[in-house]
Amino acid sequence: MIEIQNLSKRYGSFQALDDLSLSIEKGTVFGFVGQNGAGKSTTFSILATLLAPTSGTATVNGFNISKDSKLVRRQIGYMPDFFGVYDQLKADEYLDFYGASYKIPADQRRKIIPQLLELVNLSHKRDSYVDLLSRGMKQRLCLARCLIHDPEVLILDEPASGLDPRARIEMREILKQLKKMGKTILISSHILPELSEMCDEIGVIDNGKLIAHGSVQDIQFQLQADKLIVVKVRGMVESAVSFFEDDPYVSKIEVDEENKTFQFLYKGEEMEQIELLKKAVLNDIQIVSFKETETNLEDVFMEITKGVTLS
Repeated sequence: MIEIQNLSKRYGSFQALDDLSLSIEKGTVFGFVGQNGAGKSTTFSILATLLAPTSGTATVNGFNISKDSKLVRRQIGYMPDFFGVYDQLKADEYLDFYGASYKIPADQRRKIIPQLLELVNLSHKRDSYVDLLSRGMKQRLCLARCLIHDPEVLILDEPASGLDPRARIEMREILKQLKKMGKTILISSHILPELSEMCDEIGVIDNGKLIAHGSVQDIQFQLQADKLIVVKVRGMVESAVSFFEDDPYVSKIEVDEENKTFQFLYKGEEMEQIELLKKAVLNDIQIVSFKETETNLEDVFMEITKGVTLS
């Protein structure tokens, strides 16, 4: 569906995007994770044919972004991180305007617009002026605008930016519906836990480079060479800690005296972890719980961008 080959963008001496190559299959929800200025918006602008690359190329549904730009625009619905709305229009008039811009016949627009408003939960705001809508409603209306021509691909740059928690949940549910409809969705965000819930794959981009790519689970697994173990005990925490810190695979112990718990990083394999627990019990350490915690997406991002600096 989307093929990106050695894509780069340079502004003078500043390398905004550096030799990006990526393949995204049809129906995939792909999340771009990165700090501000990492290269996410640059990538999306190039794919949306709004920005010419310095080198490299990309295709969307078989159409080249440089040679077939008009055809590419028919394939995509692009929602930038900052977008304008026509305040003097009502919600349905706003969508009608964009539908006409795509040369959709009036009779078809009359059928499509109510369906889109229902999809984004704005049917009750059909006759409301756009400038009276909340930010979350404007975001959803903009998403409906992107869908007016039924594109195969959605490119959504920080769609949940600035939204309150309820509005973010509403946006996430809409994106889940679009995924079920078979849309290929590219979404960028710095709200990392939300991406882990929505996306099939993620790409971590930093300083213009794609530094990690795969499913959330795959990337977590790769980074969990050191497992984080949390232990809760009865009795003296100090004696338990003293026992565990003697193990060669244990490092970075952190103690919570008040809750009688401590955690540590463990380098050993599963069987060695089992043996460690056995030895602890045989040494009369009263263990209430002993569990390995999952690395969340925020931990993943911080780990794989550790030591990466701007050039």
